[in-house]
Amino acid sequence: FSCSQYNTLLSTMKDIYSTAKVHPEPNVSWSLEPELTEIMAHSRSYKKLLFAWEGWHQAAGVPLKKPYQRFVELSNKGYQADGEYLPSTLNIEHGKGGRLKIIVIIWFYKTIEPLYLNLHAFVRRQLYIQYGSKYINLKGPIPAHLLGNMWAQTWNNIYDMMIPFPDKPSMDVTNEMNQQGYNATHMFRVAEEFFTSLELDSMPPEFWEGSMLVKPKDREVVCHASAWDFYNRKDFRIKQCTVVTMEQLSTVHHEMGHVQYYLQYKDQPVGFRRGANPGFHEAIGDVMALSVSTPKHLFTLGLLKNMSSDIETDTNYLLKMALEKIAFLPFGYLIDIWRWGVFSGRTPPERYNADWWHLRTKYQGICPPIKRTEEQFDPGAKFHIPSNTPYIRYFFSFILQFQLHEKLCEAANHTGPLHTCDIYRSKEAGAILKKVLQAGSSTPWPEVLQEAIGTNELDASALMRYFDPIIKWLEKQNVNETLGWPEFGWVPPVPEGYPEDIGKIRKKRYVILTSKGRLCLQKNWRRCEGNPISFQTPHRDVSL
Repeated sequence: FSCSQYNTLLSTMKDIYSTAKVHPEPNVSWSLEPELTEIMAHSRSYKKLLFAWEGWHQAAGVPLKKPYQRFVELSNKGYQADGEYLPSTLNIEHGKGGRLKIIVIIWFYKTIEPLYLNLHAFVRRQLYIQYGSKYINLKGPIPAHLLGNMWAQTWNNIYDMMIPFPDKPSMDVTNEMNQQGYNATHMFRVAEEFFTSLELDSMPPEFWEGSMLVKPKDREVVCHASAWDFYNRKDFRIKQCTVVTMEQLSTVHHEMGHVQYYLQYKDQPVGFRRGANPGFHEAIGDVMALSVSTPKHLFTLGLLKNMSSDIETDTNYLLKMALEKIAFLPFGYLIDIWRWGVFSGRTPPERYNADWWHLRTKYQGICPPIKRTEEQFDPGAKFHIPSNTPYIRYFFSFILQFQLHEKLCEAANHTGPLHTCDIYRSKEAGAILKKVLQAGSSTPWPEVLQEAIGTNELDASALMRYFDPIIKWLEKQNVNETLGWPEFGWVPPVPEGYPEDIGKIRKKRYVILTSKGRLCLQKNWRRCEGNPISFQTPHRDVSL
């Protein structure tokens, strides 16, 4: 095992992902951010969505299969050298004894599964109304490219097709943000002010000087939003290709939540400068976003012109939140189940794609929108696979954030349904958060949780209470719907005029440009001199 080989391979995989592009026509290229993300969020053309989806999965996924296979081999050699078999990606643990085992995670998933099934059935019916019986099977899985997100991990971008009461004020304030002249810096200032209103810390000068808040025009970057701690107690940064949307406003609060955690535990010894567990780190900013997304807070920011509190408006709001939060849970659950199979050897390279889609259909009820084979490597089209970032932390955080939110709302003397709570300007809520954050990882996470909210166990009941009104509403809408996808193996037909062999054509003709100016075929990429800097494929005209 060679650490240098391992790190070089990891760097190469990130380069492949960050430089992947789709070429819809000569001299035109689409990056994941912003072009492809915008198409997936806003287009309602079945064929254009399919082109964007397949194009990205070909451009990012296919070149990664061989390097990822080698990465798995090197990783397992390294773990064996350390006396371990494989990484415990399915344990959220702390060295002092706090552990959440996979059996508990399965129990949590089973708890929320009925809500997901009802959400899935409702969304499938609305998509059936939009796209018809040719592309939507009311007893089958949903084609993966129709849910507003490249990975179908959150569905809030198709809220406009799902909205129960369209005559009520829109819960998406993106247009209002643009009309008011919001830009990336202002969005981060709004997030900072939320934290300081709780008497938490403002961002240091180094944050504003060193962060990358918009996509640079002079170089390729990984646009996946991330926060960085430089471990000198003053330099903390965010790297994000920020676009002015309501969804990105939540992302801004999420990333600034990481930085706030860094600021609060910066005086701990270096070994304790991390979250109580990785799930805690992911939850903090999302707890803020639960308040920021409420009509009450948007009204306070001047982004909503009036604040209604009737049942219909609440239903609209809760469905939008369910499309973001509940839709995510099975995706957050399955990523590391797939990865566990890969590292353990139960999923060999010749089944990488087949097992990926089996899990996505089994848990998410989605299917590939076009034929996939082992020539493709669709897991590689998700950032956390080539970057080797554990994912179960996000599932954990989506449960934890509602527990924390409920406790903070109690401290803020909130009255009324949990989903209407906004902890903005509550010093009492801020004091509880400060205790959690300042501990870092110096204390096992169950003890941190006990001190903060009075229990040492993760519990999905707060999440279920938050969504209780929409659970009841969805159950009424789905009286005559099939819950689940008994026609498990169904896949949609290829649209007329769309070439079925487009993926195969592209894979055979992939060309890699290296930093030494050399071109080489994708299959021989390891023999090329220099680091890969772009991955190109001939375009093929497709009527969109």
